[in-house]
Amino acid sequence: MKLYTPVTPEEAVSFIKSNDNVFIHSAAASPQILGKALAERHPSLRNVTIYQIHTEGHAHYADEICKDAFLIKSLFTGANMREAVEAGRAEFVPIFLSDIPYLFRRRKVPLDVALLQVSPPDKAGFCSLGVSVDTSLAAAECATLRIAEINPNMPRTHGDGNIHISKFHRVTEVNYPLPTHIVSVPNEVEMKIGENVAGLVENGATLQMGIGAIPNAALSAMKNHKELGIHTEMFSDGIIPLIESGVVTNQHKTKHKGYVVTGFMMGSSYLYDYVNDNPLIRVLDIMYVNDTAVIRQLPKVTAINSAIEVDLTGQVCADSIGTRIYSGVGGQMDFIRGAALSEGGKPIIALPSLTSKGVSRITPMLKPGAGVVTTRAHVQFIVTEYGIADLFGKSIQERARVLINIAHPSVRESLEKAAREIWRLK
Repeated sequence: MKLYTPVTPEEAVSFIKSNDNVFIHSAAASPQILGKALAERHPSLRNVTIYQIHTEGHAHYADEICKDAFLIKSLFTGANMREAVEAGRAEFVPIFLSDIPYLFRRRKVPLDVALLQVSPPDKAGFCSLGVSVDTSLAAAECATLRIAEINPNMPRTHGDGNIHISKFHRVTEVNYPLPTHIVSVPNEVEMKIGENVAGLVENGATLQMGIGAIPNAALSAMKNHKELGIHTEMFSDGIIPLIESGVVTNQHKTKHKGYVVTGFMMGSSYLYDYVNDNPLIRVLDIMYVNDTAVIRQLPKVTAINSAIEVDLTGQVCADSIGTRIYSGVGGQMDFIRGAALSEGGKPIIALPSLTSKGVSRITPMLKPGAGVVTTRAHVQFIVTEYGIADLFGKSIQERARVLINIAHPSVRESLEKAAREIWRLK
């Protein structure tokens, strides 16, 4: 016997009104069918504000034809939102990932509707937020109206993301595979960066990392490490081999000992199968996962993050290319600071020395309008394929020298010249 009465996607979103604040479930859990149905209502809606972090799939409501109906507040900008931000149909909100739940729970942003994607209910009637608990749990708790897609392809995950079917005001049944993200095989540069990063990781460390070729290269270089733990905002495929081989045991963690902790996950269909009903993996509220007060209590937290560019003083831009918004603040600062405060912790920014167009990522100064995500007072380790620069406790002039040493050889002379002119490098 069914515990709910499904409606069509069109009926489900018909309850959304002009002037509503609407939240869209995050990352691979983004409700594709409900999102499209909402977009199709654009002729009848005005001044609907949509709040979201990164979402996968086509964000139909961000299309040009919908501009009079929706304004998107992008709390982290993914590929499907960059053009809309550029065009002004979406606005970027700089905010720490850990702070987003406060927007909803403290009603700084009162949510009228949360559009979610969940697993089918279990025999007790509980659905799972699956691969994205992150900021979506707070949105689900705080929204006046909860509308959900029930998708049998959504994994049931352990942790904070269980919501009883009775809490949803409207549900619609869908059946489509979750979006996947397959990382390319790391190239020679990325492998070298990964090896340099892995060389900083001590046995017994607690790891945080994102998704991409460099994190995967670093993880693949840790095959001979011992007794690592995972406490990360994002879980991706590269972690699984280390769990299966016994490198990741989580035995030294002071919180959730023996368990992997994450806020959301994105990767291959194998990843989604792996986490389905897997009690080893706990998917928790990002307000907790990314809390520096929690992170600092874990042993040897090694936070591995990336950047778009780093200037010679150590300022890290990770959210924009000049004034062009590329991603967001995310959890980088949450973990950079948490790792710095952890006993034996190491905050790491890892990046290739050059862009794909041959432009140095280590620069005399950040581009005009570039966002400083990690300040020069917070940064410690910068890693490229040419080595490791430890900036902690160093003056601006000392930082410039060690950063020049790990820049691409073709730009070192010009960087040194700029450092002499700007920062009085001797």
